[in-house]
Amino acid sequence: MRKVGIIMGSTSDLPVMQEAIDILKKFGVETEVDIVSAHRTPEKLFDYGKNAHSRGIGVIIAGAGGAAHLPGMIASLSPLPVIGVPVKSSNSIDGWDSILSILQMPGGVPVATVALNGAKNAGILAAQILGSADSEILDKVIAYKNGLKEKVIEGAKGLKK
Repeated sequence: MRKVGIIMGSTSDLPVMQEAIDILKKFGVETEVDIVSAHRTPEKLFDYGKNAHSRGIGVIIAGAGGAAHLPGMIASLSPLPVIGVPVKSSNSIDGWDSILSILQMPGGVPVATVALNGAKNAGILAAQILGSADSEILDKVIAYKNGLKEKVIEGAKGLKK
Protein backbone atom coordinates (compact mmCIF):
# COMPACT_ATOMS: atom_id res chain seq x y z
CA MET A 1 0.00 0.00 0.00
CA ARG A 2 1.28 3.44 -0.92
CA LYS A 3 1.81 6.04 1.80
CA VAL A 4 0.82 9.69 1.89
CA GLY A 5 3.57 12.17 2.63
CA ILE A 6 2.35 15.04 4.79
CA ILE A 7 4.71 17.97 4.99
CA MET A 8 4.39 21.44 6.42
CA GLY A 9 6.53 24.54 6.66
CA SER A 10 6.74 24.62 10.47
CA THR A 11 5.44 22.98 13.62
CA SER A 12 2.89 25.79 13.96
CA ASP A 13 1.07 24.22 10.96
CA LEU A 14 0.61 20.88 12.75
CA PRO A 15 -2.75 21.65 14.42
CA VAL A 16 -4.26 22.21 10.95
CA MET A 17 -2.41 19.35 9.25
CA GLN A 18 -3.36 16.90 12.03
CA GLU A 19 -6.81 16.63 10.42
CA ALA A 20 -5.23 15.04 7.31
CA ILE A 21 -3.27 12.63 9.47
CA ASP A 22 -6.40 11.67 11.43
CA ILE A 23 -8.68 11.05 8.43
CA LEU A 24 -6.01 9.03 6.62
CA LYS A 25 -5.60 6.91 9.75
CA LYS A 26 -9.37 6.20 9.57
CA PHE A 27 -8.87 4.97 6.01
CA GLY A 28 -5.94 2.79 7.12
CA VAL A 29 -3.47 4.79 5.02
CA GLU A 30 0.04 5.08 6.39
CA THR A 31 1.47 8.58 6.56
CA GLU A 32 4.97 10.00 6.68
CA VAL A 33 4.91 13.37 8.44
CA ASP A 34 7.74 15.90 8.34
CA ILE A 35 8.63 19.57 8.53
CA VAL A 36 10.06 20.79 5.23
CA SER A 37 10.46 24.54 5.00
CA ALA A 38 10.73 25.97 1.49
CA HIS A 39 12.63 28.96 2.84
CA ARG A 40 14.61 27.63 5.79
CA THR A 41 15.54 24.10 4.61
CA PRO A 42 15.73 24.27 0.80
CA GLU A 43 18.16 21.33 0.59
CA LYS A 44 15.70 19.15 2.51
CA LEU A 45 12.89 20.36 0.24
CA PHE A 46 14.85 19.35 -2.88
CA ASP A 47 15.69 15.93 -1.43
CA TYR A 48 12.09 15.31 -0.35
CA GLY A 49 10.62 16.38 -3.67
CA LYS A 50 13.00 14.34 -5.76
CA ASN A 51 12.92 11.17 -3.65
CA ALA A 52 9.48 10.82 -2.01
CA HIS A 53 8.23 8.46 -4.72
CA SER A 54 11.17 6.10 -4.14
CA ARG A 55 10.11 5.70 -0.46
CA GLY A 56 6.65 4.38 -1.33
CA ILE A 57 4.80 7.67 -1.16
CA GLY A 58 1.95 7.95 -3.67
CA VAL A 59 0.56 11.42 -2.87
CA ILE A 60 2.04 14.44 -1.09
CA ILE A 61 -0.03 16.82 1.03
CA ALA A 62 1.86 20.06 1.63
CA GLY A 63 0.57 22.66 4.06
CA ALA A 64 1.97 26.15 4.34
CA GLY A 65 1.03 29.61 5.52
CA GLY A 66 2.09 33.08 4.51
CA ALA A 67 3.75 33.13 1.09
CA ALA A 68 3.19 29.32 0.97
CA HIS A 69 5.83 28.26 -1.55
CA LEU A 70 6.13 24.70 -0.20
CA PRO A 71 3.36 22.99 -2.23
CA GLY A 72 4.42 24.54 -5.53
CA MET A 73 8.11 23.88 -5.03
CA ILE A 74 7.42 20.25 -4.11
CA ALA A 75 5.19 19.93 -7.20
CA SER A 76 7.98 21.32 -9.37
CA LEU A 77 10.35 18.61 -8.14
CA SER A 78 8.15 15.55 -7.70
CA PRO A 79 6.36 13.30 -10.20
CA LEU A 80 3.67 12.67 -7.57
CA PRO A 81 0.32 14.42 -7.21
CA VAL A 82 0.57 17.26 -4.70
CA ILE A 83 -2.33 18.60 -2.66
CA GLY A 84 -1.77 22.05 -1.19
CA VAL A 85 -3.32 23.14 2.09
CA PRO A 86 -3.26 26.90 2.59
CA VAL A 87 -2.80 27.57 6.30
CA LYS A 88 -3.94 30.76 7.97
CA SER A 89 -0.86 31.58 9.99
CA SER A 90 0.19 34.43 12.26
CA ASN A 91 2.02 36.15 9.40
CA SER A 92 -0.85 35.66 6.96
CA ILE A 93 -3.07 38.24 5.32
CA ASP A 94 -6.34 36.55 6.38
CA GLY A 95 -5.07 33.45 4.56
CA TRP A 96 -5.43 34.99 1.09
CA ASP A 97 -1.68 35.09 0.53
CA SER A 98 -1.49 31.35 1.24
CA ILE A 99 -4.50 30.51 -0.92
CA LEU A 100 -3.27 32.46 -3.92
CA SER A 101 0.33 31.26 -3.58
CA ILE A 102 -0.87 27.66 -3.83
CA LEU A 103 -3.75 28.12 -6.25
CA GLN A 104 -2.08 30.29 -8.89
CA MET A 105 0.48 27.80 -10.20
CA PRO A 106 1.93 28.18 -13.70
CA GLY A 107 0.95 25.76 -16.45
CA GLY A 108 2.80 22.46 -16.18
CA VAL A 109 3.14 22.50 -12.38
CA PRO A 110 -0.28 21.55 -10.98
CA VAL A 111 -1.14 21.62 -7.30
CA ALA A 112 -4.59 20.49 -6.21
CA THR A 113 -5.70 23.11 -3.69
CA VAL A 114 -8.21 22.70 -0.87
CA ALA A 115 -9.85 25.38 1.26
CA LEU A 116 -8.06 27.48 3.84
CA ASN A 117 -7.14 25.12 6.72
CA GLY A 118 -8.81 22.31 4.72
CA ALA A 119 -6.43 19.51 5.68
CA LYS A 120 -9.27 17.03 6.28
CA ASN A 121 -10.38 17.39 2.66
CA ALA A 122 -6.77 17.05 1.54
CA GLY A 123 -6.60 13.73 3.38
CA ILE A 124 -9.85 12.54 1.80
CA LEU A 125 -8.65 13.57 -1.66
CA ALA A 126 -5.34 11.75 -1.10
CA ALA A 127 -7.26 8.59 -0.13
CA GLN A 128 -9.43 8.93 -3.24
CA ILE A 129 -6.33 9.23 -5.43
CA LEU A 130 -4.75 6.15 -3.85
CA GLY A 131 -8.12 4.38 -3.95
CA SER A 132 -8.22 4.64 -7.73
CA ALA A 133 -5.56 1.90 -7.77
CA ASP A 134 -6.20 0.19 -4.41
CA SER A 135 -9.58 -1.47 -3.86
CA GLU A 136 -9.09 -1.72 -0.08
CA ILE A 137 -8.75 2.06 0.24
CA LEU A 138 -11.53 2.62 -2.30
CA ASP A 139 -13.92 0.49 -0.24
CA LYS A 140 -13.12 2.58 2.86
CA VAL A 141 -13.71 5.83 0.95
CA ILE A 142 -17.05 4.49 -0.32
CA ALA A 143 -18.05 3.50 3.22
CA TYR A 144 -17.03 6.94 4.50
CA LYS A 145 -19.11 8.73 1.86
CA ASN A 146 -22.07 6.44 2.57
CA GLY A 147 -21.71 7.39 6.23
CA LEU A 148 -21.91 11.08 5.29
CA LYS A 149 -25.07 10.37 3.30
CA GLU A 150 -26.65 8.44 6.18
CA LYS A 151 -25.85 11.25 8.60
CA VAL A 152 -27.71 13.73 6.36
CA ILE A 153 -30.68 11.38 5.95
CA GLU A 154 -30.89 10.85 9.70
CA GLY A 155 -30.64 14.57 10.33
CA ALA A 156 -33.46 15.25 7.87
CA LYS A 157 -35.72 12.75 9.63
CA GLY A 158 -35.62 14.96 12.70
CA LEU A 159 -37.05 17.85 10.70
CA LYS A 160 -40.16 15.98 9.51
CA LYS A 161 -43.22 15.87 11.73
